[in-house]
Amino acid sequence: MSDFGLHRVLEPAGSLPVTAWKLDNSPKLRQGEVKVGLHSIVFERENFYQLCSICEYDNKEVKERIIKIISERGKLHNPYTESSALFVGTILEAAPGFDLGDLKIGDCVVGLTPLAGLPTYIDKIGEIDEYYSKIECSGYVICFESSRLVKIDNPDSRATTHLARALEEEGSIYGIGREIETMGVESAAIIGSNISEAIFYAQMVKDKGKEGVLVKFIIDTAYFHGITREDLRTVFGNLVDGIYFVDLSKPVEAVEHIMSGEDGRAFDAVINLENIKGCESVAALIAKNNGLICYTSMNSRYSQGLLVVDCLKKNVTHYGLDGYSDFAYDFAVEIVNKSEPALNRLDAFYAGKKKINFKPRRYSKESTKAAAQQIDGFIYKSQVTAEMVGEILNVAQYDCNVIIQGETGVGKEKVFNLIHQNSPRRDKPCVKINCATISESLAESEFFGYEKGSFTGAQAGGKEGYFELANNGTLFLDEIGSLSLEMQAKLLRVLQENTYYRVGGTQPKHVNVRVICANNIPLKKLVEDGKFREDLYYRMNICLINVPPLRFRKDDISCLADAFLKNYSQRYGIEKSFADDAYRQLEEYHWPGNVRELENTIHRLYIAEKGRVIDGYAVDMLLNRNVMGEVTMDIRKEMAGAESIDFNQLMDEQEKKIIAYALNKKGTTRKAAEFLGIPQTTLARKKLKHNL
Repeated sequence: MSDFGLHRVLEPAGSLPVTAWKLDNSPKLRQGEVKVGLHSIVFERENFYQLCSICEYDNKEVKERIIKIISERGKLHNPYTESSALFVGTILEAAPGFDLGDLKIGDCVVGLTPLAGLPTYIDKIGEIDEYYSKIECSGYVICFESSRLVKIDNPDSRATTHLARALEEEGSIYGIGREIETMGVESAAIIGSNISEAIFYAQMVKDKGKEGVLVKFIIDTAYFHGITREDLRTVFGNLVDGIYFVDLSKPVEAVEHIMSGEDGRAFDAVINLENIKGCESVAALIAKNNGLICYTSMNSRYSQGLLVVDCLKKNVTHYGLDGYSDFAYDFAVEIVNKSEPALNRLDAFYAGKKKINFKPRRYSKESTKAAAQQIDGFIYKSQVTAEMVGEILNVAQYDCNVIIQGETGVGKEKVFNLIHQNSPRRDKPCVKINCATISESLAESEFFGYEKGSFTGAQAGGKEGYFELANNGTLFLDEIGSLSLEMQAKLLRVLQENTYYRVGGTQPKHVNVRVICANNIPLKKLVEDGKFREDLYYRMNICLINVPPLRFRKDDISCLADAFLKNYSQRYGIEKSFADDAYRQLEEYHWPGNVRELENTIHRLYIAEKGRVIDGYAVDMLLNRNVMGEVTMDIRKEMAGAESIDFNQLMDEQEKKIIAYALNKKGTTRKAAEFLGIPQTTLARKKLKHNL
């Protein structure tokens, strides 16, 4: 079984290279290996755009992220999307006895085996081609006897880039083509945002469908990128017969727009290239009964599409993502050659653009609505939170570990709930643990369980631990930073090997658990302070979500306050509301306790207000009362029974309380100084003096 690289697997031992977490990517060749020097890598599209999204479309950060993935895993395998890439390079060296067949050292080749299963090393990344999801790079790939390499003429040509892009889709293009030919398709719709992919599929439909087959292209408005309908018509030429710009997140409106055009008839075949929530509904609604719906992406909402079609009571043939085929390479070459005129027009179009914004507009500042939004109980209004929600929904669908960090009371558990409710494991067990409440002496038995008779006081039948309870689901570890270093080491082993032993047990337990953790102090700081294991931090830090404090997202305050007040109105049976000046008072406050403090304050306001309307005066009085005890000193208490007092110390303590109050109330030194009527420099000096 060594012909496909089993000997290169490091973690976990005994797994296949493509499913392993980490491979040995050292350069020295072993039996049955060949080394290929890298020229470029062409990513599976979703993989590439996910990397861009998580790096906020900063090319420098994208390069660093790719290098980080390879340094951690020894291969290019995106842990979010579970997808990879193909490579173009030159054969450098072959191990003795390796049969290169028709190839030889120095030949330029394209690899048909994804880099997810091949040891890979990159020492430098050059230009990033966002248009074709490609990077130029130097380094090497270790290929095995089972790896398929195909000779090409020029690794740097645009034709090679087009071929590599088509090869990313080869199995699906070939398989769907057979289905379309067999069914005698007369009309087809292609849903997508990547123009080169759409060209390949449109060419395939024209070749394999009935003579005169009608092809329509549907693109999501979030990916408009300054490309007009006329631009697309020029690029596609006669490959498509109609183009629709729609919002796939609003499937009913999208379908009404599509079906209102021209003949308004449903399609024999719908090819879905997208993974946008709503695209599966659009595909189901515009497909004919007894038609064909095809999914080409690893995360193209195939299962959701099955459910939608079932609810519509349509009899539809579903075709899922297809992989390697012996005939697919030749078919991909044929498609690229036939598509050459459209691809050349696309190259010319890109060349004429200085820069196209590939960042989806759905979460851009310009398109964010002023009204409050709610997703699965998560309420927000500010642009800061909207961007965070976009990141959360992106991360939720990828089965990876996540760190959530933010101040106490910001809503880290709410963020976890949003991730879980939108994840592939949403219908599986969900176990939430506050690590700060676990006794150090009991931590191991709580996490891993114990066998009967393991220790005095153990339950007669033994006990399941948190990991066992969360098997196949999600485990949420709040305040993970409170765990001892010894317990962190044991947690790391489970995350690495997916196995553990119960306390007192001799048989390993195998688990499949997604671990999401949270902490109010950044774990990176705890690592620097020696209080958190660095290796555990990097194992968990596949994705890091920072939840901003409420003072940095003040636009959320009013909608959260309304939601809390509505809940208490329903709970107590008396409806109350806020006056406009009440919102202003709430937004001016600093909220050191964040959302938790806000909810508590709204509860107290509801109880304290005798009328139906809570005004600004009531809010101000309560917020002042919250801190009044900290601001003013009880002089009688200080002087009671004392023969003398230290006047200077007493005044210093009072000054500290007043400065702290002003800072909490106003949030900045400038506003606090204005509130107290003193120069900002004076307040800053006193703030430093009292270590505030």
